[in-house]
Amino acid sequence: MFTPKFRYTNTIVRLLARISAAREVILNSPLIPRWEVSLRREAIIHSAHSSTRIEGNRLSLEQVSELAQGREITALRQDKQEVLNYLAVLENIGNMMQGGSLREQDILRIHRMLTKDTLENPDDGGVYRKRYVVVANRVTGEVFFRPPQNEDVPRLVKDLTEWINSEESKELDPVIEAGIVHYEFVRIHPFVDGNGRAARVLAALILYQRGFDTKQFFCLDDYYDVDRNKYYQALQSVKQDTLDMTKWLEYFVEGVHVSIETVKERVARLSSERLRKTPRGKQIVLTERQMRIVEFINQDGSITNRTVQDMFKISDRAALKEIRKLVDLKVIKSKGKGRSLHYILV
Repeated sequence: MFTPKFRYTNTIVRLLARISAAREVILNSPLIPRWEVSLRREAIIHSAHSSTRIEGNRLSLEQVSELAQGREITALRQDKQEVLNYLAVLENIGNMMQGGSLREQDILRIHRMLTKDTLENPDDGGVYRKRYVVVANRVTGEVFFRPPQNEDVPRLVKDLTEWINSEESKELDPVIEAGIVHYEFVRIHPFVDGNGRAARVLAALILYQRGFDTKQFFCLDDYYDVDRNKYYQALQSVKQDTLDMTKWLEYFVEGVHVSIETVKERVARLSSERLRKTPRGKQIVLTERQMRIVEFINQDGSITNRTVQDMFKISDRAALKEIRKLVDLKVIKSKGKGRSLHYILV
């Protein structure tokens, strides 16, 4: 089975402590649901923009935001499709594992979703590479990295998934586990194309499944995109004769720290007023249905009782009960009368 090699340095330990403290602040802040929805949407949009841009996508953040809202933009078809694929994966990340275990089929499905309608050969989607590839400068042709041979890929991926599902990996801090998986997947380079995007999704998936980022507030990809050379240098810092990931993990943990501090500052600004109004900083707890209603309003601007009925296949009375709960919590408010009655965010 795969066994990662690294050591805990003072830098890693210090940053993990800061990450833990910042995360507690975020999770215990009195955010109202529409803020949570907004933070989640922003993180997903930024991730889709940065992760695809690292690999050459030309869409701006504004264009990615337009696509995320279902609007049409003028851009190359492949650029649009890459972003739409990444958005689809992140928005469904909670369904990427079955039973809490990561299987090879899950990895293949993620790659297939990420590369849908973007590969020169569509048959390469969700299939281990059968052609040898190297990581090289597209302009100069300089080779940066030579991955394992094609025939070794299935065994290496199997070893990695077994480790992810092992008790050994669960004993690690989720940030460390995500960093290890990110690097090892890039090293294996199992696909003809899209390996970087798949590795970054897998890291996000580990953080989600381990309960670190269940609300999807954090965007690591912005950190990588700000200084792409530093990102690639960090990946290349792992010597292939030892596979010691320590330097890479220092970089990865720093990225998580930068991301979580950014979110913490944003949350502090959003919730400062709420803290003064809410006894003991109590958070508003909503059901899954109520969160979906808030998300719908956040995207469409408003919602009606009929829409809630259709959304959950429930009665008029049950829909009204869900709506009244949100009204009582001052999350939404009514607007209009009679047939024009609808609900908007407060």
